[in-house]
Amino acid sequence: MLMNHADIAPARFSAVLEAAEAAGRAIPPAFPLDATVAVNPFLGQTGQDLASTAARLARVAGVRVTRTGAEYVAAIMDGRIRADDLAEALAASPSPLKPATVTALREVAETLSDGPAPRALPTVADLAAEATGIDWPALIDKCIGLWAAGHFDRGQALWSPAPGAEAFTAWRGWALHDLTPEIAGLEGFCAHVACAPDTTERAILSAAETLGLSDAAAPTSFHRLAMSLGGWAQHARWLLWQAELVGDTDRTLMDLLAIRLIWDEALLLRTPQIADRWAATVAAHAMPITATAEEVALAILQDAADRGHQRRLAAALDGAVPQGERPFLQAAFCIDVRSEVFRRALESVDHSIATIGFAGFFGLPLAHHAHGSDILEARLPVLLNPAVSTTSAGDPAKDQAARINARSQRAWGRFRQAAVSSFAFVEAMGPVYAVKLVKSALGLGGTAKAEPAPEVIGGMSAAAKADTGAAVLKAMSLTQGHGAVVLLLGHGGNTTNNPHESAYHCGACGGYTGEVSARLLAILLNDPETRAGLAERGVDVPADTLFVAGLHDTTTDDITIYEDGLPAARSGDLATVRKWLAQAAKVARAERAVRLPGARWNTIAARAQNWAEIRPEWGLAGCAAFIAAPREATAGRDLGGRAFLHSYDWQADAGFGTLELIITAPVVVASWISLQYYGSSVAPEMFGGGNKLIHNVVGGIGVIEGNGGRLRAGLPWQAVHDGERLAHEPLRLSVMIEAPREEMIKILEKHASVRALFDNGWLHLFALKDGKIDARYLPGLAWADQQPEMLAA
Repeated sequence: MLMNHADIAPARFSAVLEAAEAAGRAIPPAFPLDATVAVNPFLGQTGQDLASTAARLARVAGVRVTRTGAEYVAAIMDGRIRADDLAEALAASPSPLKPATVTALREVAETLSDGPAPRALPTVADLAAEATGIDWPALIDKCIGLWAAGHFDRGQALWSPAPGAEAFTAWRGWALHDLTPEIAGLEGFCAHVACAPDTTERAILSAAETLGLSDAAAPTSFHRLAMSLGGWAQHARWLLWQAELVGDTDRTLMDLLAIRLIWDEALLLRTPQIADRWAATVAAHAMPITATAEEVALAILQDAADRGHQRRLAAALDGAVPQGERPFLQAAFCIDVRSEVFRRALESVDHSIATIGFAGFFGLPLAHHAHGSDILEARLPVLLNPAVSTTSAGDPAKDQAARINARSQRAWGRFRQAAVSSFAFVEAMGPVYAVKLVKSALGLGGTAKAEPAPEVIGGMSAAAKADTGAAVLKAMSLTQGHGAVVLLLGHGGNTTNNPHESAYHCGACGGYTGEVSARLLAILLNDPETRAGLAERGVDVPADTLFVAGLHDTTTDDITIYEDGLPAARSGDLATVRKWLAQAAKVARAERAVRLPGARWNTIAARAQNWAEIRPEWGLAGCAAFIAAPREATAGRDLGGRAFLHSYDWQADAGFGTLELIITAPVVVASWISLQYYGSSVAPEMFGGGNKLIHNVVGGIGVIEGNGGRLRAGLPWQAVHDGERLAHEPLRLSVMIEAPREEMIKILEKHASVRALFDNGWLHLFALKDGKIDARYLPGLAWADQQPEMLAA
């Protein structure tokens, strides 16, 4: 029978709910498919170091958070990790459990080899499955997944149970009539749900009492259950994330935990033979989390791997190269690592070309209504709130027609998929679609027309235009020396039959393509009212400078130029720019094709249109460094498409406001990307999106493998693996900034959460000087001088 909790002390009530809340916040958010952005899967553990996180996630998820010993041995054997990398990593570790010598460290790696992944502490469902032979965890995944797919649906489903109801209330209504558990052998489950408390908090407390969870055991026990929910818990964490951005809150995470607890509560009451084993599990949850000697050694080996890459990077950064006279073309790309390849290629085409790196939303925090769309798109980093509303409505009459057409398409799609009409539809209309299918299969579907130019809703005053333009150009370190043409390039991917398409778009634009921000900024900076006010705000733009917007297709390396009101007299200049871009695209495709399985430089575009192509591009696989410095520090260096490149001149940064913005926004976003690729590579079963070949889209939220079960968040396996080996080398991001050390320390002192990323080893920080590595950041707001020749030795 259920516990009577009326007389339970308020302190106990509070402790249990605090543990539940903390467990939910230890889960990373998963953004929906229409605006997927990379998320650090270790977001809830950044207050701990890698070894401690390994111990926690071994307990609650049964995954390792480093590579295997055998993989580190292979890296040592092929020279990616050298003896001095091992020695430095070993010396830097403060753990008393670390191996005594480099030789001992290597022996540990060889001993660990390809051992099995750690085993999580069992849930009640796990123990009941062993006792009864019934796969209760799989059944729970199926039952919760079936309900959740309808409840959280974002427009894909034809019907949703209890629309508008809170998750816990909606699930109780569903579970009271779901006989699946009872058919499987869990007798009286519907009655159990009926007798459970009807509020989330009391249901959690009641189940915790029934399960015998002490205050010490509750935190990781709850974390274990939250991890077992996979992507559904991560989607709920996203709902909370979105609510908190606007000063609100959301209780869905707690609702899901209550649901999962009720399942274990029912199984424990009806499987008494597991009581002793469950009591032992609760006792294990109550024990402090401490890293083992093996986990410490693996963390040191990962540090050595990071240092090996830093050594190779230091060899490439061998000093600033002075730039020439005023360029004819300045091309501003997103800091995305895929831009590094194209930037090198473009600069090689003509000596009068220079490139710039800046976050792809160009500092414009937009909430955008696309042409013919009712959806408000947050085209900015997920860490920020929109401040400017824009639209691409264009002609009101045409926009209304586009809205009607879009709604008709949605209605037609629902009719085709409806249970009562889908089979008849195929029989009657299948032949009509034959031509369309053949054209799509051959990549002959045509190119979508560009939307009308974006406009700020309500307009902007002359002062606001000048203020905005000056702020953006100062943040770009672009206050003087502008080229005759300044090309502002957003970016986006171009794939077919890919549920994760938005993950290949611009993370700085919230998972959308970046042309809206680029077009709006170009229009703004060409506006006479803006230009008239720039000089008095410390920005000197020559009268002949023309700002032009474009979109870099990272899958094909094609670039679209938008001529939003550009003067006809400059058509010759634009023709020259287009010629250079086409030449650079060929060079970039040739470099990228070497990495893509089965690709040649002239097949890149066809791969993007191939329905069956599982690797149209590598996305940001390989990302390993973030460099904020003048282009002189990186120009001409082949960084292999592995570095985020942000232009920054600290001497033009009065008050170091731009430096603070870089460290607290682009660096953090880049760390999310880097750590998502890391997590999807080392722990794909928990933090990866699974196998593309068997994906099914659920509710517009995410994907499942096969026909039911747990939602999969993170990157698909094919995004990080080429079929034989990892295409992404799991490394923690090395952040290199050319700025005074003391100013960086001031910023870390001010932002504790960012400092934790560096102090706990999730990121590495280096100071550059004259294009060379000058110092390494040490935990505790300290620096260690570095000799570049030693790093590169």
